Amino acid sequence: MLQQTIEKSVEVTGIGLHSGEPIRLILEPAATDSGVRFIHAYSATEIELKPENVTETKLATVIGRRPNSISTIEHFLSALYAYSIDNLKVTVFGNEMPVMDGSAVSFCMLLDEAGVVKQNAKKSVIVIKKEVKVEQDGKVALLKPAKSPKFNFNIEFDHPVIGAQSFAYNFSKSSFIKEIARARTFGFLRDIQYLQSINLALGASLENAIGLDEHSVLNPEGLRFENEFVRHKILDAMGDMMVLGSTIIGEYSAVASSHELNHLLTLKLLESSDAYEVVHFGTKVQMQELTKVFA
Repeated sequence: MLQQTIEKSVEVTGIGLHSGEPIRLILEPAATDSGVRFIHAYSATEIELKPENVTETKLATVIGRRPNSISTIEHFLSALYAYSIDNLKVTVFGNEMPVMDGSAVSFCMLLDEAGVVKQNAKKSVIVIKKEVKVEQDGKVALLKPAKSPKFNFNIEFDHPVIGAQSFAYNFSKSSFIKEIARARTFGFLRDIQYLQSINLALGASLENAIGLDEHSVLNPEGLRFENEFVRHKILDAMGDMMVLGSTIIGEYSAVASSHELNHLLTLKLLESSDAYEVVHFGTKVQMQELTKVFA
């Protein structure tokens, strides 16, 4: 399988979840081996997608240094993971990605509009060879060997609509679009006043998130999936793993993980040189099997 970028430039404007400001986003094709690079347009700062450039993980994954940082990149990155995008220029007019409807489906539509094209260079993947695990306050996230990408997540909230939920997901592009991409971020009405007092969730609404009071879902249309909450956690995890800049061939499993713990997992993986190997598609991985996954 070859590296991929987009065929043509596309752009969209949406609201920032935390800033509440209009955000203009432009996606442009990029050359082979250039990777995914974010451009903070107002400062012309270029930020390479890699774990060491993640600077904050409170309620979102943030890349780059303030005031030239870009927040809430995880939903967008989950779509790049699903579409197997290796090289891309991402220009953001603002300090965060537009939240769109709170899921990844709008970014999938944007990539469909742009078109995905193969490039004349082999794709590299990160193959997990040995389990890597991080734990924090009862939360767990780990990566372990598997023949294809898998994501397993368990959550438990003291709320009658959520409760305990788990989801085991075998990744493919088609299943991502059907089972994961439409799952929205969620928040609790009781937390909104505090978050807005610290300049977070200023753009949050029932049009871009699932809202919950003490007993029920506030969105008039209800949920898109019965277990939409845990599905969104998998969406977040996929985006946070994409910060590594390459597709992971392995199994991710988590119990109540967060953006912070996911970030720590990527750092620990890179520190564990015996736990992974970067290989070219078709040399040491089963090309036929994995090509089906990313089709």
